[in-house]
Amino acid sequence: MLQLIVLSVAIGVAALKVGEAAEPFLGFVRSALAIVQKVLWWVILLAPLGTVGLIGNAVASYGWESLGSLGVFAGAVYAGLALVLFVVYPVLLRLHGLSPLRWFAGAWPAIQLAFVSRSSIGTLPVTERVTEQNLGVPRSYASFAVPLGATTKMDGCAAIYPALAAIFVAQFFGVDLALTDYLLIVLVSVIGSAATAGTTGAVVMLTLTLSTLGLPLAGVGLLLAVDPILDMGRTAVNVAGQALVPTIVARREGILDVERYNSTSTVDPLARVEERSGVDADLRRPEPAAV
Repeated sequence: MLQLIVLSVAIGVAALKVGEAAEPFLGFVRSALAIVQKVLWWVILLAPLGTVGLIGNAVASYGWESLGSLGVFAGAVYAGLALVLFVVYPVLLRLHGLSPLRWFAGAWPAIQLAFVSRSSIGTLPVTERVTEQNLGVPRSYASFAVPLGATTKMDGCAAIYPALAAIFVAQFFGVDLALTDYLLIVLVSVIGSAATAGTTGAVVMLTLTLSTLGLPLAGVGLLLAVDPILDMGRTAVNVAGQALVPTIVARREGILDVERYNSTSTVDPLARVEERSGVDADLRRPEPAAV
């Protein structure tokens, strides 16, 4: 992974140094980006159909009773995510003398994109821009802290979800958990939240948690039925935390642009991407060429 990142940076620098001769290559990259964005839009459109299929498979395998249990589990997960996003985060902001409403207004473009894209890594460029342009974090620090948080700040996927999922699987299969098991869940969740990938991290963490506790891995297949629905909320909380921590640290270190943070005008980074790439705001669909 590190080699690919270094190679990508080297190619980008080389393209800038070459200048006009690199225009055909840059044009190819822009076209490839437009194609990838179109494919991602199709994936987002088809995701509900995949979710229905997974739910149907769970009902066929475990019976209609499982559907009600999965509904309760999904409600519990979203309650935990809401507790972190709308209670814990605002309290932390208040403790550092920052307005939660202004923070939500500035970070909202990244949070909503994370909700529909279900990818912390995919949302990373937008998260970095809102952290810098709307929340007043210096670019020199935001460019380091936000990418770091994209792989170490996974409150939704690696902390809240695996813990609740492990308890649900244990209850579903009739396995009694001791106090030591609950402490082990806490330990695995805390460690996992700092070492989870920005894509597919929740499933990996769930498998790790169930294996550590000796719970049936069949629970992973059961929870996959509602995973796309839960992943939207998990990713939104992940990205919110990735914008929150740099803001708080910048505030504590005295480098936060408080005037920009408190400004009532916010920049929509998605609109700026649209201006540069020539695509419209409908999830970046390419505009038809003039005849």
